[in-house]
Amino acid sequence: MPRRDDIKKVLIIGSGPIIIGQACEFDYSGTQACKALRGLGYQIVLVNSNPATIMTDPGMADATYIEPLTVQVLTKIIEKERPDALLPNLGGQTGLNLSSQLAKTGVLAKYGVRIIGVEADAIEKGEDRIIFKETMKRLGIDMPRSAPAFSVAEAEKVAAEIGYPVVVRPAYTMGGTGGGFVYNVEELRVIASRGLSASMVGQILIEESVLGWEELELEVVRDAKNQMITVCFIENVDAMGVHTGDSYCVAPMLTIDPKLQAKLQDYSYRIVEAIGVIGGTNIQFAHDPGTGRVVIIEINPRTSRSSALASKATGFPIALVSAKLAGGLTLDEIPYWRDGSLEKYTPSGDYVVVKFSRWAFEKFKGSIDKLGTQMRAVGEVMSIGKTYKEAFHKAIRSLENGRHGLGFAKDFNRRPLSELMTMLNEPSSERQWIMYEALRKGATVEELFAKTYIKPWFIRQMKELVELEERILQFKGKELPDDLLVQAKKDGFADKYLGRLLGVAEAEIRGRRKKLGCVEAWDALPVSGVENAAYYYSTYNRPDRVPSSSRKKVMVLGGGPNRIGQGIEFDYCCVHAAFALREAGYETIMVNCNPETVSTDYDTSDKLYFEPLTVEDVLAIYEKEKPEGVVVQFGGQTPLNIAGELAAAGVLILGTSPDTIDLAEDRDRFRQMMEKMGIAMPESGMAASFEEARQIAARIGYPVMVRPSFVLGGRGMEVVHDDEMLKQYVNAAVDLAPERPILIDRFLANAVEAEADALADGVDAFVPAVMEHIELAGIHSGDSACAIPPVTLSERHIKTIEEYTLRISRELKVCGVMNIQYAICEDKVYVLEANPRASRTVPLVSKVCNVAMARIATRLMLGAKLADLNLRPKTIPHIGVKEVVLPFNMFPEVDPVLGPEMRSTGEVLGMAPTFGLAYFKAQQAAQSPLPLEGTVFISVTDNDKPFMLEAARKFQELGFRIKATVGTCTFLQQNGVKAELSYKVHEPQRPNIVDEIKSGEIQLVINTPIGRLSTTDDAYIRKAAIKYRIPYLTTTAAARASVVGIAEHRSGGADVRSLQSYHQDIR
Repeated sequence: MPRRDDIKKVLIIGSGPIIIGQACEFDYSGTQACKALRGLGYQIVLVNSNPATIMTDPGMADATYIEPLTVQVLTKIIEKERPDALLPNLGGQTGLNLSSQLAKTGVLAKYGVRIIGVEADAIEKGEDRIIFKETMKRLGIDMPRSAPAFSVAEAEKVAAEIGYPVVVRPAYTMGGTGGGFVYNVEELRVIASRGLSASMVGQILIEESVLGWEELELEVVRDAKNQMITVCFIENVDAMGVHTGDSYCVAPMLTIDPKLQAKLQDYSYRIVEAIGVIGGTNIQFAHDPGTGRVVIIEINPRTSRSSALASKATGFPIALVSAKLAGGLTLDEIPYWRDGSLEKYTPSGDYVVVKFSRWAFEKFKGSIDKLGTQMRAVGEVMSIGKTYKEAFHKAIRSLENGRHGLGFAKDFNRRPLSELMTMLNEPSSERQWIMYEALRKGATVEELFAKTYIKPWFIRQMKELVELEERILQFKGKELPDDLLVQAKKDGFADKYLGRLLGVAEAEIRGRRKKLGCVEAWDALPVSGVENAAYYYSTYNRPDRVPSSSRKKVMVLGGGPNRIGQGIEFDYCCVHAAFALREAGYETIMVNCNPETVSTDYDTSDKLYFEPLTVEDVLAIYEKEKPEGVVVQFGGQTPLNIAGELAAAGVLILGTSPDTIDLAEDRDRFRQMMEKMGIAMPESGMAASFEEARQIAARIGYPVMVRPSFVLGGRGMEVVHDDEMLKQYVNAAVDLAPERPILIDRFLANAVEAEADALADGVDAFVPAVMEHIELAGIHSGDSACAIPPVTLSERHIKTIEEYTLRISRELKVCGVMNIQYAICEDKVYVLEANPRASRTVPLVSKVCNVAMARIATRLMLGAKLADLNLRPKTIPHIGVKEVVLPFNMFPEVDPVLGPEMRSTGEVLGMAPTFGLAYFKAQQAAQSPLPLEGTVFISVTDNDKPFMLEAARKFQELGFRIKATVGTCTFLQQNGVKAELSYKVHEPQRPNIVDEIKSGEIQLVINTPIGRLSTTDDAYIRKAAIKYRIPYLTTTAAARASVVGIAEHRSGGADVRSLQSYHQDIR
């Protein structure tokens, strides 16, 4: 069937901000869909609230709306743009739920919009647990025994019938939000109530436990002719009980009988045919190896995290193909490199792919490192090798957690076997490393299988690695025999790890194996669905099969796995660098190992190497391709960490020199430079012991900000109030960086923070805009909301910031892009830090100011001069407000307060003519919409009370009822604000504040933490607000911004406008 001619304009809904369970794989699928549909000649209207994505660049769609993803907003956009069709299955769970709501409320019918790709009732069949169960029953496919519940009492009844343990699964959610395993009625009450509040329809399923069964996934694609193919068979190495987003998995299936694979494929085809999905579907099964029983767990009638993985693992771009199928094409009209056209596709390849997750438990004080049915991972890596051992080892060294192998992590090697076995009772993020040491200490394969349910085959492979490592260790301080070195490289051991085992430098190992002719070789992974495309992976198990051209080339190093502090923003920069290099006539080479991203899409660069970002792997590619230079300033901390070693090995680094980057990171050297230039910085000192730290703190005066040197995302940063807290910090800090001291700065209380991004060519610099933070100093810049252009900063301070930025970038001879952070305290501008690399604000500035920062920076690195690029300051007639999204709902045990350590996973952007409207939109987009009426609860510290007064008065003027705890209530009443008393939990009177939150009496919570006391004091209020989904604010600055936003929104909300039309107004 040729493309559909009955539609001209297609609406694509994106997935919104990055949260745990829904990350940049949807930027990848949305970007592919835009490419596919525009290629077929359709006009595209794209809606997404996440500014850090490639898909929201004005060039990707014909009209791009960076607007909150709500039914009201989408209705306005549909009314304005009048699309003929809606593609719902590329925006993750968010896009699917919204499409389903737009269909149900009659909006689509009213404006004549058709859903393409997946019918509205197909969404219900896949997502509504009751309808899904009926469909499976009709098809004769077994499911775990289960029943729905709409209240905790119903859940108790169902669980009693099924028998514990049971699983709680909320409907219409993703990432296992709100769900979990429960072993008794008390646990059930907690998790069922959490699940009911997480579900869009207040429905949960109570299900028989299949804990410990094999978890198997298929990615299936179906077209309008009912032709079906299986793209990928994925085997989860972690058994049922660990969420697939946290599970470590392999493709193809390595231990599953082909007969069972055929049975799963037959089931999958029956399911997608019955549900009627056009495009990709992910189907998850559980298999009991004991009895052979197979049950279906769930289906995702949309592109998902697994489909991004399956796409990258097989070279089959599922989102691209799904979009073409939705546009009316069928599989027999799309090319396939092996057999002509895609309906003949079968997964093939003589390689193994491993996916491993990355977590961020260390970011959340009080979080428990335990994996279950609620997803906790913040990122993942994928690696490709010729053997399982090689691919597994490559995945381990891709994680960038400072470990290049499986042995000697933390103190596991020093613990007795009995202790290690106890640690394996619960799955955790450290499980593979603990198992490795347990095997070394004599644990048997059977014992480990009984503990972990990980299949014996995988444990035996690990045991063979342990045995080889033990043989290597016998040669510590001696010459390693050649055959052992070659075997270790074939099994994937990293040079660096071998160096550590033998007590020699990494370079020495590399030199030795090169002499033996033991070098990395490469092979191609061909791409299906397009003509002549492939990407590449290394192996020590085959000869090299990849040619390299003699064109001028530049290599771009990507950002590796997503993590808190380094996310999609850096991938955005890498992708733009590749585009700009291609435009400048260079062959582009991308190196990255993150399967979720656009940078690892087959056509972003001319050549993609799907490899770990380590010195060993990057050097090998550099020596093979011989590029003119390497770009390291776009991938966040990842490439910067190896830039020095690469430069020492003779690699030419383009743009800002590694020494400059080092100078800016080295606080002492940077401070000396600032003093020489006469630019103020907060007083500070460096300490290597508690005594030194105490003396510095005494000189500067408390409170002080302490942090380790050289970090990204504010790891280990804290505001310290007295000697005792300082002692605790110093005692704990040893672990962070033993050879590097801690830094102690004066904490600028109540200072306004600002930052500026600059483009520089080594001589000159240009600042497109200054950003003003809404939260005051002390909150990490990555977690603070911010406004561009600034709202309250005086013209004088903005000029000072611009002037300092230009002077610093000239002094540092920055070439490319740079970010500098400032604080304004008592009418004086201080420099906090300078980062001569891309920062997470690059996409934000690019979108709001219409300046393609990353592309221009790339041209500057190639030698262009700012003077020739015709950049001039422009007047920006609108305001953009960035707001962050925090994952506290996934860590119910953690107090949800902000501080100097970054904790947000993603961000949204609200754009409007005024600050208030933009801030209101940003809160809506971050899924904590501000109330327009009702009751505000206020409980703030004594220091914050004066700052809160003006906001409280304004809330009263707007007709809000105000409730407050005793101290705040008295203060407000004394100052003429009508406030009613609310009780804290430790006070005897009921109902208390938590009762009021539970019963829906409170619409907004404003509660600031009390320095040292807060940890015990008010955390329960903030946790209750999260659980019952009441918007909560933990700073007075946010409270003031909120009341302005509510007032402006009530006197006429902001209209929806495309990014393209905002850009036309910039003069």
